[in-house]
Amino acid sequence: MLKLVTLAWRNIWRNQRRTLITISSIFFAVLLALFMRSMQFGSYENMIRNSVEFYSGYIQIHKKGYWENKSINKLLEETDSVKALVNTTQNVHFYIPRLESFVLAASDNLSKGAMVIGTGPEEENQMTRLASKVIEGEYFTSGTRGVLIAQGLAEYLQLHLHDTLVLIGQGYHGVNAVDMYPITGIIKLPNPQANNNMVYMPIVLAQEFNAAPDLLSAMVIKVNDIQSVQQTTSQLQNTLGDSYEVMDWKSLQPELVQLIESDNAGGVIMLGILYVVIAFGIFGTVIMMSMERTKEFGILIAVGMQKLQLSFMIVLETIFIGLFGLGVSLTAGIPLLLYMHKNPIPLTGNAAEAMLKMGVEPIVPFSLEPNIFITQCLAILVIVVICLVYPVWNIYQLKIIETMKR
Repeated sequence: MLKLVTLAWRNIWRNQRRTLITISSIFFAVLLALFMRSMQFGSYENMIRNSVEFYSGYIQIHKKGYWENKSINKLLEETDSVKALVNTTQNVHFYIPRLESFVLAASDNLSKGAMVIGTGPEEENQMTRLASKVIEGEYFTSGTRGVLIAQGLAEYLQLHLHDTLVLIGQGYHGVNAVDMYPITGIIKLPNPQANNNMVYMPIVLAQEFNAAPDLLSAMVIKVNDIQSVQQTTSQLQNTLGDSYEVMDWKSLQPELVQLIESDNAGGVIMLGILYVVIAFGIFGTVIMMSMERTKEFGILIAVGMQKLQLSFMIVLETIFIGLFGLGVSLTAGIPLLLYMHKNPIPLTGNAAEAMLKMGVEPIVPFSLEPNIFITQCLAILVIVVICLVYPVWNIYQLKIIETMKR
């Protein structure tokens, strides 16, 4: 066995140029694949983080049936027992209490439909960083008796800081929800649609406005580990029971999931084309190794080497080339991607503006997801194994007398 390994290692360096060309093709292909997939996965993670942490959260808890039509009459009660169950669930960092309602927002002469979000100021800022979006005035606290209004809505209604905003809507169980609030701050949201119709107020003030004390439309969960969201969702659903609906971000934002899946499919196709090219390169090398050494194989068999041993030696040679190429690729690729992960590429100009309008941070991030590296290694090994079929078959078809006459 050791002799076969030694022979295989020496054989691949008998023709150094061919071996180095094959290793180089594997190196550049794997490095390109790692770079491309890391950038893709990093973009997905950035999209998810920006979209989910901008508003929806990773998990939401509602009263059963609320999400279907978002009726303010289907609210959940924020009892001590529910709070304890949520806060003690593994992977739950904290939750944001929210009460949402749709109203007619008005000034002296203008009015427009708007969404009022009552929320916990501290918890909201921890996840969505809402305080950093205040461009005029101050961020609100739990005792504030005023509202934060989105910049686009304020401009449409021709309202400014400290002006009065009139809200007209329908509260819990048909109660009239009408009141006037001073504008304590103006916020600029990256999403254009949200920037044109959002109003924030403390959760206690929203419950008072809608005549819904201790009631919430949703408990928005911030998790510790994003990878365990599905498991946490199932755990919360089992703990809370059938009176509640627990939804993860994929259920809350199916459009984002569809966008990621379609883009990922395109990436897989491009990766497949890249590896087809590499497969032909490796296969060409294997064929050359077999064809030019046909007489050598015949002599080895004639002097007593079994075809199984000869086949095993060829297998080792090809695997050595594949592993050597993979080793060089990972040695160069991992430090490069580690650096790119810590230092994402910033975007400027029109590209940055387009991403900001979508509510996404204008950077090109890179991911260090382990599956990126595992997939590329498995792909190369599978290609190598497939390419080995021909030389092994060729060895077993050898006719010693005819081969030695060549």
